[in-house]
Formats: sequence, C-alpha cells, structure tokens
Amino acid sequence: MKCVSYNIQYGLGIDGVYDLARIASEVAEADIIALQEVDRFWQRSGMVDSPSVLAELLPQHYYVYGANLDIAADIQTPNGIVHRRKQFGTMILSRWPILSSRNFPLPKWGDRNNHSIQQGLLEAVIDTPVGLVRVYSVHLSHLAPFTRLPQIERIKDILKTAPEEGGAWCGGHPNPDAGWLEEAEPPMPDSVILMGDMNFAPGGPEYDAMIGGRSADYGRLINRKGLVDAWVEAGHPENEGATHPNAPTRIDHCFVSVDIAAKVKKCWVDSDAKGSDHWPVWVQFE
Repeated sequence: MKCVSYNIQYGLGIDGVYDLARIASEVAEADIIALQEVDRFWQRSGMVDSPSVLAELLPQHYYVYGANLDIAADIQTPNGIVHRRKQFGTMILSRWPILSSRNFPLPKWGDRNNHSIQQGLLEAVIDTPVGLVRVYSVHLSHLAPFTRLPQIERIKDILKTAPEEGGAWCGGHPNPDAGWLEEAEPPMPDSVILMGDMNFAPGGPEYDAMIGGRSADYGRLINRKGLVDAWVEAGHPENEGATHPNAPTRIDHCFVSVDIAAKVKKCWVDSDAKGSDHWPVWVQFE
C-alpha cells in the first residue's frame, strides 16, 4: 500500500504554471492521497471546483474534502442566486471506500498584522490491506511554533478520544424502522496515518510534542500508544531529508500509530515533482 502527502499550493507549480492535471499525474500511483491547500471558487485558480476536478482526474479513487476556510462566493443573477462557497482546505482520496469522515477545526491564532487562516484536520476511516485505519490530512499554521503547539495538542486529543467516541454513529435505536440504522455501525479503529504540511522540522518543539521528546541518556522517547515518524521508521536519520525546495529540512510529514509502525517499508520524497512549491512525501506499507 502506497500513501502520499502533498501540499499542492492550489495547483500552482514551482514553474508558475497552474495545472491540476499535473498534480493528479504526480500522485496517481498512490493508494491513499492526502492533499493540502485545495481550493474551490478562487479567482487565482480560475474559479474552478478543485476537489471535483481532481476527483475526475483520479477516477479510481474515492474522496472527501474538508473546507477549513469558508467564505461567501454566491452570485445574484436575474434567475436567482448561484450558490457557491469560496473554500480552502484538505482532501483525502482512496482506492478503497471511505467508510466515514469528519473535519475538525484547529485552534487559530488571530494575528493583528500577519495573514492567519483557519486550519483543520480531515479524517477518513478506510478499510485497507493493513487493516482498518483512520487517515488524516492536516495543514498547520505557518506563523510560529507557539501557534502550532495548540493545534498539535488538539490533534493528539482527537486521535486519542476517537475510538472511545465510536464511529460516526454508534449504538442502537429504540425504533429500528425509523431509518437511522440503514447501514452497519461505522468503525472507529485505533490505527492512525497522519499526513500533511505541518510547517515544523524534526527536533523542534512541535516535533517533540507530536511524537515525544529526547532524553540525553535514551534518545527519542516514543509512547507505546503514540505516533512514530514514518521517515525514521523506514530507516532514514531523523534530521535528514527535505520536502520543500526552499527549506533544507522536512516540514511535510507522515506519522503513524505504533501498532502499524512495523508495516512501514519505505519512505521517500519526490524531489522531481514540479506541481507545487512543496514535494510529495511517499510512504509504502507492507
């Protein structure tokens, strides 16, 4: 099973060319795709519905989209209102059906002078060859560590409490014929694959908060119910690699829960990709 995370910069390539078809071609071989910076009805991208376009370009994948920035873009016409929303968010595509999905807003720093947008965590529950997994696509604040740390704490809380909360719906109903139980209760598995543009490098406070800090005597301390860095699990040194042409470090990551960490076989960055100002991060599972 191959997974990829890609901040697509709404389809604007490193060469200044806007091309969603190029984005799709760069990730088409993946079984599960986590995208960030996917927009709908922005002038900069030709007022297109990017999730729908990408879905058409990747017809063998199911998808969900999570809008984190959502602003009115409706048009009043003589025949009535054309309903549409100007949106910016994350997307997950999968070769296997997405059994359920949720989107969680993350804490936002309301800066007085610098651009700060609402970010979120998109969840997709998928029955994969490595088992039932919760897949997440996320994009964290670009401003500073202190604006990202509350977001990371919220993410960790969501990951921890989800199995306790159960699926998108759970439990019975006093009237089985009322229409609430039209399908089997959706699962909420323990296993996690968390991918996205996280805007932090290994060794920083956010990285430590996500997977565990370092001990002078024992090295990186990973909680037995926590997350591991797939890059490191695949055999790479923690402080090596880059996911952005202008940042000599990894700011895009894939973290996996400890219970499936041993299934990570390979992790690499496609530095030949031209579709965005980031490079895709790939992870292959056994």
